[in-house]
Amino acid sequence: MDRQDGIEDLIERVGQAATGEKTSLREVVEALGQRSLSAYLLVPSLAVLSPLSGVPLFSTVCGVAIFLISAQMLMRRDHLWLPDMLMRRKVPSKRLEAAVRWMRGPARFLDRITARRLEFLVRRPFVWVTQAVCLIGGLVMPVLELVPFTSSILGGMVSLLALGMLARDGLFAILGFLMIGGLYSGLTTLLH
Repeated sequence: MDRQDGIEDLIERVGQAATGEKTSLREVVEALGQRSLSAYLLVPSLAVLSPLSGVPLFSTVCGVAIFLISAQMLMRRDHLWLPDMLMRRKVPSKRLEAAVRWMRGPARFLDRITARRLEFLVRRPFVWVTQAVCLIGGLVMPVLELVPFTSSILGGMVSLLALGMLARDGLFAILGFLMIGGLYSGLTTLLH
């Protein structure tokens, strides 16, 4: 993975956005600068795994962002667009800084273990399936926010898929799909 696109670098840039008492999504997007849409997809999916997920409706906002980013990936857009209503959403900067601190270690670890492998799984035409699954995950995340831990599980799944696309590492795409299978199996067992 290119050093500029390293996960640790992305996390540090998110932390740089926290300058005032509260930080808006617009400030985070501006701090990230020009990145691939996979990088933008990784940020909200990791955020759902962080302590920020305890903020009411935070998982819903992340789910909407994941849905919109995934849709733009499917449309092959080369730059990010999010509605102003979403870009104005704010979280307390102290919580954002805590989430960044929490994510540093895992980001450093992921940067070390990613490699270009099984690339055909994260290139067209297979990548369309991955992007569509991320879109569906983002779409159902607001609904599942009421069920404990499901938003975090979906965030983990989207994180693995986004990391696979960003690092061109098909192994992470496979892990994301295995996580979907586990979630599906668990939900069908609970409902029967």
